[in-house]
Amino acid sequence: MEVSCAFPTALDSPDNIALAEQLGYARAWVYDTPQQSPDVWMTLALAAERTERIGLGPGVLVPSLRHPMVNAAATATLAALAPGRVAISFGTGFTGRRAMGYGAITWAYMESYIRAYRGLLQGEVVEWEGAGMRMLHPDGHAPARPVDVPILIGALGPKGHEVAKRLGDGLYVTLQLPSFASEYSWVPYLVWGTVLDDGEATDSDHARLAAGPGWALAYHGAYEFGGPPRCVRSPAAGSGWTWWSGARGSSGTSRSTPDTAWSSARPIGRRGTRAGTRCCRTSP
Repeated sequence: MEVSCAFPTALDSPDNIALAEQLGYARAWVYDTPQQSPDVWMTLALAAERTERIGLGPGVLVPSLRHPMVNAAATATLAALAPGRVAISFGTGFTGRRAMGYGAITWAYMESYIRAYRGLLQGEVVEWEGAGMRMLHPDGHAPARPVDVPILIGALGPKGHEVAKRLGDGLYVTLQLPSFASEYSWVPYLVWGTVLDDGEATDSDHARLAAGPGWALAYHGAYEFGGPPRCVRSPAAGSGWTWWSGARGSSGTSRSTPDTAWSSARPIGRRGTRAGTRCCRTSP
């Protein structure tokens, strides 16, 4: 097992990733959520310049946010800045796209996108949106093709599993390990935790809250039904998570139910959570 970390991308993420390297973490993943965070590729490039060993990668990229050539060029750039340290993960953008008013992309789109992206990194001519294209970066503009980086795919169901088996080098997992996870040699598994106060017990209310998947379950559970309900609580008893929503533009938050409400998951505790990943390799 390798222990890595994940960051909701922020302006101080490069410094936090440098600290994570000093602490011995194997890899740092950063989220691709442009509606609320700085650009994932800029963040990773800055982190590459401030580190020497730690693995780096987006967790997860949402394909529809960028043309496959854009992500291929960014991947090649990061691979040049941090050779041998880059891994890429993709997801359907269930929450990232919902925050901008869209639904998740289809797995058919995901498969065609990753095929085009992989082909570009290999130096092949690929077709995308009816046009043929190839990476043409000369020496000094990107590493020579092929640019070989592991590609992981976030999947929980059978459709995603089939795409991941065909095109992925591993499985990127949040919320829960699916039954087919054992079929992959590399499975980063995102779990949530926090920092304990001096003398604080690991079974304190705050610790149980942070360690459980309550935030993600509430977030996904709300949008699974098309919008925030009155109140969504984690199935885990005592998790202490609830949905609080307020009208757009309000300065505070209150319990509210209009369809036009924005919402955010908040812990009933003293401070927020930290996210991390457990990276499990069942074979070298």
